[in-house]
Amino acid sequence: MKQIFESDNISFVEVSESLIEDYLIMVNDYENVNRFIGSTKSAYTAEQEIKWVRGKLDEGAAVFSMIEKKSGKYIGNIEFMDLTDSQGELGIAITAQMQDRGYGTEAVLAMTKYGMEQLGLQKIVLRTKPFNARAKHVYEKCGFTEYDRDPEHVYMELLR
Repeated sequence: MKQIFESDNISFVEVSESLIEDYLIMVNDYENVNRFIGSTKSAYTAEQEIKWVRGKLDEGAAVFSMIEKKSGKYIGNIEFMDLTDSQGELGIAITAQMQDRGYGTEAVLAMTKYGMEQLGLQKIVLRTKPFNARAKHVYEKCGFTEYDRDPEHVYMELLR
């Protein structure tokens, strides 16, 4: 796995087919992960995940798997979607096993720094479910502010 950048406790590496089993455990965990990031209870398959990894690598997407430096354990994925020259939408998913350890805050801070310093972003937006208070707290801690809301999402932004 090729490391792209790092923070104190996390290596941010290219997504990889070698992590497919970990990806499947995470995205198919409806209670702890999928209900916050997905819209379906349908299980993802290995074939779908392989296609996703290959597609992201082919397009040179700003998506990274996070690996705990100390143990080498998979933490989750973080991504900038819908990138333009000045803006990107941040998305993050962390495995149930690695939640509540401070990795979300560390990852969001590292990724926003990467986006602004390496990609030249002026604005980073994100959306979260209204019932995901833990995520909203992390985003606020990292400097994001709410700018809109609807029944499905809370929309937040961070300006350079």
